[in-house]
Parts: sequence; C-alpha cells; structure tokens
Amino acid sequence: MTKFFIDQHGCAKNRVDGEILATYLGKENERFELTMNPEEADLIIINSCGFIKSAKEESLNAVLQTKAAYPGKKIILAGCLAERYAEHFKDSLPEVDGIFGNGELSSIVEVADEVMAQKKAVVKAPQKGVSFCMREVSFGFRNSAYVKTTEGCSNHCSFCAIPLIRGELRSRPADSIIEEIKKLVSEGVYELNLIGQDLAAYGTGIDDFQIRKDLSKISGLEITEKPNDFFPASGVTPLAALLGEISKIEGDFVVRLLYIHPDHFNFDVLDVMKKDNRFLHYFDIPFQSGSGDIIHLMNRRGNAETYSSMIRKMREVFPDMVLRTTFMTGFPGEKEKHFKETANFLSEIKPDWSGCFDYSLEEDTPAYNLRHRVPSKKAKKRAEILGDIQQEITLSKLESYVGKTFSILIEEVIPNEEECLAIGRAWFQAPEVDGAVVVRYEEEDKAKIFEGAVVQAKILSVTGVDLDSRLV
Repeated sequence: MTKFFIDQHGCAKNRVDGEILATYLGKENERFELTMNPEEADLIIINSCGFIKSAKEESLNAVLQTKAAYPGKKIILAGCLAERYAEHFKDSLPEVDGIFGNGELSSIVEVADEVMAQKKAVVKAPQKGVSFCMREVSFGFRNSAYVKTTEGCSNHCSFCAIPLIRGELRSRPADSIIEEIKKLVSEGVYELNLIGQDLAAYGTGIDDFQIRKDLSKISGLEITEKPNDFFPASGVTPLAALLGEISKIEGDFVVRLLYIHPDHFNFDVLDVMKKDNRFLHYFDIPFQSGSGDIIHLMNRRGNAETYSSMIRKMREVFPDMVLRTTFMTGFPGEKEKHFKETANFLSEIKPDWSGCFDYSLEEDTPAYNLRHRVPSKKAKKRAEILGDIQQEITLSKLESYVGKTFSILIEEVIPNEEECLAIGRAWFQAPEVDGAVVVRYEEEDKAKIFEGAVVQAKILSVTGVDLDSRLV
C-alpha cells in the first residue's frame, strides 16, 4: 500500500483538480491510500500553480523544501507549473521523480505506478474536454464545494498565461454538472461555488456545439450560439440555461457565481436569479483596469463607461449586490494618468472586495513584448494605493451590516477555555478570498456549533475585514 499526500497550491480550479487526483488514486484502494500527513506518505504530489511569478516561485520552493525535508520520499510535480514547463523540468529539476500536467487527470494512477516503480514519468496530456469525476475527497471547508463548469479560456487577455497552460475554452456537459450538484446537495453541502476561467463563456467554446444542443434539449430553451456584448441576439445564453436547470434541484443550498469576464456578462442570468433566492447576489468580475487605453492593450473590449453602466444596471436589479473584482497595476505602458483613471473607476463602482496586484511579466504572452515597462517599485506602490482606497470602501460596506442578522456557515470551531468562539462566513463572503465572521455563543449552544453548520448570528462590530457577531 502506497500512502500519498497532496500539497495544494493555486486557485480554486486547481483545488478541484487536486480533489480529482485524490479520488482517482483513492479508487485504487488496494494500492493507494490518502493521508493528510506528509510524514506518513510514501508519495508526495505537489499540485502547483504556474500563473504568475510569485505563484511559480512558491510551487518550486515547495518542491525544494519537500525534498529537503523528506529525501527518501517520491515526489510528483503536478498541476499548472508542470503543464507549462514539463519539457524544461524533466532535465532541470532532479528533485522530482515525476511530472504530470493538468490534461487528462485520470492518468495520475499510471504516473504514480511508474514513479513508485523507480521510473521517472513525464506526462503532458492533450488539452481536450473537461477532466472531471464525482469527487470523493474534499480539501476545503465542510459543506462548501467548488463545481467546475469549464476548462481553458479563449479570451486571450494579453497578460494572461491561462490559454498556454489550460488551452482554449471547453465546457462540461450540463447533465454532469447537475448530477454532481445533486450528489453534493444529498451529502449535505450547503454552499456551491460555480467556477471556470470565465463562467460567462460557458457553452460558447469552438467545440461546444453538442453541449449547447444537449442543454437546449434538457431545458427546452433556444440556446444562443455566441453571446454578444452583455445581451444575446436571440434565445438565452448557455450559462442562463444551466442556472435554470440548477434552480430545479430541490434542497437547502446556495449557489455563488465566480469569475465572470466583464466583456460579455450574461445579463439574462439575472432573470433566473431573481426567481430563486438560493442564487447569491455575489458577482466576481475582474476588471483589471479602469483606463480605456490600458484595457485595450490588455486585449479587452470595454472601458470604464461601459463597465460602470453594467454595474449600475446590475444594482438596479439587486440593490444588495456584492461585487468582487481585481485590478492590475504596472501593466506595460501604464502612465500616471492611466493609473488615476483606474483609481477613479475603483472609487466610482465601489466594489465590496477587490484584489490589487502588480503586473507579472509572463513569457510567451502577448504583453511580454510590449514596450514601456513600469518599474516594479512603482507598480507595487500603485497597488498599495488602490488597496488603501478599497480598504475604506470595504470598511463602509461592512459597517452597514452591523446590527443585522445573517446566516453564517461555520468553518472552524475555536478551542478556547474562556469563551465559545467559531469562525464562519456570511453570503457576502466568498471562501478563502474575503473576510470572515467571528461567532460568539454560550456554552449551552455548543451542540449547534460545528464545522458545516449554518446558524443565525447578529453582527456586532467590524474588525479590519472581519466581522464580530453573536449567535441568536
């Protein structure tokens, strides 16, 4: 029996891949057994990120540190970094015994067998379809799960390496998404987070004809082949049709939509969401810049005016809407006037949450060859300024919740002899990226508080990006 441990890095999509790897290996239960303790493992799989420089460095450091800490264990470098640099690492990274990309994930069993048989395996499967299975392993918080809807991306933003790593957009069949959600709900999962490189593009890939055809048959709706900016020419977008099918599932659960490209937001999903309050009014829309010149250089079509108009229309439908976004500073050619335009845009749209990052120069992306690079120090300073603006906006938003009662999904119970404390999240907080809610409760309520429980708590105060509350 080979015990294996998976060291997770990167985004939510990579975490789903890690859970799929663990499930495939776990099915070979006469040969492989998952352990959550690397010291017990014979095989350590580092599920890496290869998106930006800092993430790549983190994953490579994980390899070196793992080899130093456990020199006798077998190591497989998996995930996006392995996919992106497989040919380079097979000779230049002797610390690993196997390299496994993120194409066909079921091949992990063969790779693990070869590695344990003292053979160095290098596998980079073609990027075709969407690799998925009914996961039997979760690396996240109890009763919260990510559900992958697509793979790859065809937006080709000039700064982004995702098409290099995960290929062009492919969508997952709607019936398999529905089947997985039903399974998760039957197991008691309360929070379902739909993910893809771009949810808005679900069902619009070049080879997604059959996906649209089957979805039309399931839903009885006319599915548009290619959505225009914001509105389909006719019919409904595949994403709206998919949400309609999810809405038909019975059960006590909520659905959050993550990662929607702003150039083709599916406005018809709002009609579906209005009819079912289990769809959270939470939208993750990465704008990256508020300067039309820089947005154009990023190979995006919008501008501050069109994006601001989009947010206003969304807030007319959902006044309580929560918006998360990201901004990038220091993109090649970004001058002070461009940065000020972004800062003004941020102040205008007032997102509840945003991440502000300095540009990462990535080889083989179109932006790599752009001139007029911005010094790293200046880019980081600009990101700090945006962070300060966002901090004030977030504080104001959070203060508006004080005195109100919300459903809180408990993620952790804190051992404390002096008082009873737990950590959880309200609907306006996505897992792992937004703040948290501290829940205080009495000794007699201990039976109600456990990981995965959903409780009612009244917000008492704001502490940084977190909230303090008491069980009601």
